[in-house]
Amino acid sequence: MPEQENLVWLADCSRGDVARVGGKNASLGEMLSALTAKGIRVPDGFATTSDAYWSFIDQNALRPLITEALAGFQDGSASLSDTGQTIRNAILRGEWPQDIAESIKAAYRELSLRTGKPETDVAVRSSATAEDLPDASFAGQQESLLNIQGEKELLAACRRCYASLFTDRAISYRIAKGFDHMKVALSVGVQAMVRADKGASGVAFSIDPETGFDKVAVINAAWGLGENVVQGTVDPDEYVTFKPLLENSALRPIIEKRLGRKEQKMIYGSGSDATENVPTSKAERARFVLSEEDIIDLSRWICAIEDHYGCPMDIEWARDGETGLLSIVQARPETVQSRRDTSVFKTYTIHSRGRVLAEGSSVGGAIVAGKVCLLESPDDIDAFVDGSILVARNTDPDWVPIMKRAAGIITDHGGRTSHAAIVSRELGLPAIVGTGDATRQLHTKQDVTVSCAEGAEGFVYEGIADYEAKDVVLDEIAETGTKVMLNMANPAAAFRWWQMPADGVGLARMEFVIGNHIRIHPMALVNYETLRDESARETIAGLTEGYDDKTDYFVDRLSRGLARIAATVHPKPMIVRMSDFKTNEYANLIGGAAFEPEEENPMIGFRGAARYYSPQYRDGFALECRAIRKLRDELGFANVIMMIPFCRSPDEAGRVLEILAENGLKRGDRQLEIYVMCEIPANVILAKDFATHFDGFSIGSNDLTQLTLGIDRDGELLANLFDEQNDAVKWMIERVVSTAHEADAKVGICGQAPSDHPEFAEFLVKCGIDSISVTPDSFIAVKSHVAEAERRAAAGEA
Repeated sequence: MPEQENLVWLADCSRGDVARVGGKNASLGEMLSALTAKGIRVPDGFATTSDAYWSFIDQNALRPLITEALAGFQDGSASLSDTGQTIRNAILRGEWPQDIAESIKAAYRELSLRTGKPETDVAVRSSATAEDLPDASFAGQQESLLNIQGEKELLAACRRCYASLFTDRAISYRIAKGFDHMKVALSVGVQAMVRADKGASGVAFSIDPETGFDKVAVINAAWGLGENVVQGTVDPDEYVTFKPLLENSALRPIIEKRLGRKEQKMIYGSGSDATENVPTSKAERARFVLSEEDIIDLSRWICAIEDHYGCPMDIEWARDGETGLLSIVQARPETVQSRRDTSVFKTYTIHSRGRVLAEGSSVGGAIVAGKVCLLESPDDIDAFVDGSILVARNTDPDWVPIMKRAAGIITDHGGRTSHAAIVSRELGLPAIVGTGDATRQLHTKQDVTVSCAEGAEGFVYEGIADYEAKDVVLDEIAETGTKVMLNMANPAAAFRWWQMPADGVGLARMEFVIGNHIRIHPMALVNYETLRDESARETIAGLTEGYDDKTDYFVDRLSRGLARIAATVHPKPMIVRMSDFKTNEYANLIGGAAFEPEEENPMIGFRGAARYYSPQYRDGFALECRAIRKLRDELGFANVIMMIPFCRSPDEAGRVLEILAENGLKRGDRQLEIYVMCEIPANVILAKDFATHFDGFSIGSNDLTQLTLGIDRDGELLANLFDEQNDAVKWMIERVVSTAHEADAKVGICGQAPSDHPEFAEFLVKCGIDSISVTPDSFIAVKSHVAEAERRAAAGEA
């Protein structure tokens, strides 16, 4: 057999060579030949061909043995385990055809010369292929071996790869898919090792793997070799970047940096073990794996790979600890979100639930309730009850037969790119990974609810929750002239709503991000060194670990949290309301009690604009301004509009604008627009004057109703009198809309009334309001009400 049919250099392969070298090796060849010119590093290497595989099988007369063994399993005379073991043992005993062995050894010697290392260390990976099924996916079923050195060891590793074509899970997969075992071959890829054992590695997606949001890249990273990230035995860092802004070299659009626990790392082994896991140091656990420069460079590579292939990609990367250089070691098309029907959107509403038992990273975007089945090992498969919620420390491919029978999955370890996460998505199961302690907190036969429908964080609730699921057909949503926008507050849940045809975010609540994403009072960070509350100091020290300047923690977390929301609608506008806590709410933040007065009525007390120029909060407001500057100027979200709440007079408006300008946020600079909340009768009465200071108004219907009617909006005794459709409130709304338009200012409203009352939506349309902003779960109803109101207005109906 000619040598070139036994072995080929990866650089001579392309993605059209799947039948010859399998999808994994064909993809590596494609990148080597097409993308290295764009600066993307891919380790050099070679691959055995499918012809070489069949030569090995035939030289050792294995076809009859394989066929007979598989027939025994099919007719029930042999178990799956015995069948696989019989075939694997026969392959491992096989002898290499001399020409193939010489080809492999010669190529290895050449690769060693190219790397400048005698008997260079290599990665040996399986790449299955089916000649008549080129699109079949065999990902994760066959062997991958790292740190292989020497010709003898390489030939043994290649033989192990061949044998891995008949693992129990691989045999089961082919049977389930109806593939002929004797038409599936295996190519072995041999690549120069990236010394990630001394550096880092991970997995990346060119699309959000949970929601399918296609404007972000998601990167997971851990110290050491990449198997721990892939198998989910480590909780990695996670970074999210916004792809449309990566081309601008002046920007760093990193919209999330989450520190993982990273409790162990895989390094080169000693003795007979090629690799081994060792604990990470405290310093490694407390430090991000990738610098911001590496995150941006890797994200740009991810975009280039996606552009070249023309589809969302699932990528493995590594950083060499000796050179500090990044490399791509694998790339394949993403196969779950990219195939999902994006015209249908499923929403979930939880009406009642039990206490939180565990939480981690959510996978699958759904909710399921049922009984726990906690297993220590996949060998315990006989103890698994079909339809249960599987709880395990982590999973690998041996768990797949059990996972297929589960209703949901919970693991102690792993990130959103781990084995458990990837398989759960493929199976359409909700999963919560990286809980840390689910196997200690939960027990078999316990009733729980797994909620993965509340954003990036997943929650395990005690008992069977009362929840509702609805399908929304997005193609059926009507167009409207009045803009319908979203009220959003939770960065973790923002990506869920990217498919909604909203006209932007009409209200992003900064205080929610501060309260839930940051948790620390900004003045406690400014005055950390003199803070007397020792408990607060200790908590703050833990939360801000890694930040030399404690205030940077606030600025980073706030800017990136808001960026996740802004990214969802970019380039459409996002209106950010600056912090609008009441003093009692501020006091509940960590370290907050020392900086807040006690007030009889915080609702109309020291809140909103008055705080921003007050000596008591001015330095805290400066941190908010730094976050907005970073959000717009460094991260690149120039679609962000600022909004000032509870501004009591035009004079106060002037003072706030001065403070903003002092903090680098001057109205009109770099197209910065600043709005004001219209929630006080004075905002309506003096609307013409307020319009000289601001670019637009956003009507806060709850506060405006409260202060117009003199009714505590949270009070129970007068709740029946609280009515946003009261004639006095409607007069206020109608007046501010007309006055704002006379001054060429925009005006919108944020509130639930248009959702609950179609006639109120019709009133707003007749007023000529520019936009209506509602919570995401109300968007469809409000859009429908507005479309009907516009239709009636156009038809001249009353």
